[in-house]
Amino acid sequence: MDLESFKVEKKSLFFTEVFQSTNCIFQQLSKQAPRCLVGTMRRQSMRFVTSQFLHIFSLTFFTVITSSLSQSNQLLVKGGTVVNAHHQQIADVYVEDGVIVSVNPNIKVGDDVTVIDALGKYVMPGGIDPHTHLEFDVGFTATVDDFFSGQAAALAGGTTMHIDFVIPLNGSLIAGFEDYEKKAKKSCMDYGFHMVITKWDENVSREMELMVKEKGINSFKFFMAYKGILMINDELLLEGFKKCKSLGALAMVHAENGDAVYEGQEKMIELGITGPEGHALSRPPVVEGEATSRAIRLADFVNTPLYVVHVMSIDAMEEIAKARKSGQKVIGEPIASGLALDESWLWHPDFDIAAKYVMSPPIRKRGHDRALQAALSTGVLQLVGTDHCAFNSTQKARGIDDFRKIPNGVNGIEERMHLVWDIMVESGQITPSDYVRLTSTECARIFNIYPKKGAILPGSDADIIILNPNSSFEISAKSHHSRLDTNVYEGRRGKGKIEVTIAGGRVVWENDKLKLSPGTGRYIQMPPFSYLFDGLDKKDAIYLNSLQAPVKRAKTSS
Repeated sequence: MDLESFKVEKKSLFFTEVFQSTNCIFQQLSKQAPRCLVGTMRRQSMRFVTSQFLHIFSLTFFTVITSSLSQSNQLLVKGGTVVNAHHQQIADVYVEDGVIVSVNPNIKVGDDVTVIDALGKYVMPGGIDPHTHLEFDVGFTATVDDFFSGQAAALAGGTTMHIDFVIPLNGSLIAGFEDYEKKAKKSCMDYGFHMVITKWDENVSREMELMVKEKGINSFKFFMAYKGILMINDELLLEGFKKCKSLGALAMVHAENGDAVYEGQEKMIELGITGPEGHALSRPPVVEGEATSRAIRLADFVNTPLYVVHVMSIDAMEEIAKARKSGQKVIGEPIASGLALDESWLWHPDFDIAAKYVMSPPIRKRGHDRALQAALSTGVLQLVGTDHCAFNSTQKARGIDDFRKIPNGVNGIEERMHLVWDIMVESGQITPSDYVRLTSTECARIFNIYPKKGAILPGSDADIIILNPNSSFEISAKSHHSRLDTNVYEGRRGKGKIEVTIAGGRVVWENDKLKLSPGTGRYIQMPPFSYLFDGLDKKDAIYLNSLQAPVKRAKTSS
């Protein structure tokens, strides 16, 4: 193709992209507006709908123009301290066509290469958030962040990949996967999927196999809570664990005793405790600890690895610590809110403020946060997620007279990387290399996509952040990039600011501005049998050899 033909084709593609992005705006606005106008209309008005339109428009139309016209396929990040999970060095990072080509000092490039000065700053792998819920339909409403706005927020905060949870549709895993494929078409960064299991039968078993072998899913989540909705019993949990083991897929659990939670909720209502504080009181740490213990023991019985999502309490953390000390393969995932917040907000006299902190398991009393931080620094817990599940004030107000009706969830996809740096690195609890491990590398290893993701190495995807340790950040709903009208970290300040985010070799966040194109994100398939499955067959063999059974007995006549 000659140069002029190339220019014409590129121009045509550019305007097609602008048209598609603008069309996406109006589609999303038409979906979003009714939810904003339903219910009590607390703190909501048509001005909110208008602001949502302007918010989406600013994140798409103008940034599409910027990114489409200015991006180069060659990039040099120069002079920074390159940090990986096990070492750091002062070096340049050269990127071509979305892939890291070289990591060496004093790389020489031509004038046509975009150069970013990182002197005095940390150059690290982009964050990977293992736990998000974008465009999550809970029946009566859906989370306000979809696969564009949620990912825009993530990129502004230094996260370049996330793994979302697919919910089966009408009981079908395949239908659920196809539904989420459609939702993710507007993605502006890379993503993967976990699959939720809400029931058990032969069809689910067959579809799990298809998900692993054909769809690139290597993890399945089981709910031990939400009685009558998502909760499954121990018998089905065992069946699911056995299937996961046979497929080389990681079993994940939401660990709360659903029966105990139900009883706790009934008790609170009987006592007249109907506000957000009732949520925390109805599901104390003991119910999280019990379920964590039970899941760990069932996984040990099956001899399969286990991943405990959103570890929020000392009770759950101690169960994980005991299991890991005994040699069991258990992964514990605390989340940003559990490290940074305490439950006192749930007792706030303003319902709107208190309700925004409602999530499950609940944010705990002060002391649990410090214990979880310590567990991260000592290796008891392995990585940090967010459980980003954003519901606005109107949606939360559904439960103004009954905390059980408040949709559960808080934000965090944009804030996680800054919070972990400020809380853990600035306090001296972990090193910059530990930070990379906890926010990126370990997630990539667990879900079997390392070193494609989670590393700054030749051949790795060019997902890179530049963090200035001498700069500071402040969190506010007025400036964040989520569609959420509140922020549970409102007003929080800290040290260490992510100044540049590079996703797939494209500079998408720089000078406090986003440069995004809907549809540029890729679905990352995650193969089965990660390092967590190494040695399981040997352990099974040792177990069988230890049985000393069946015993051969001579038949005796009666």
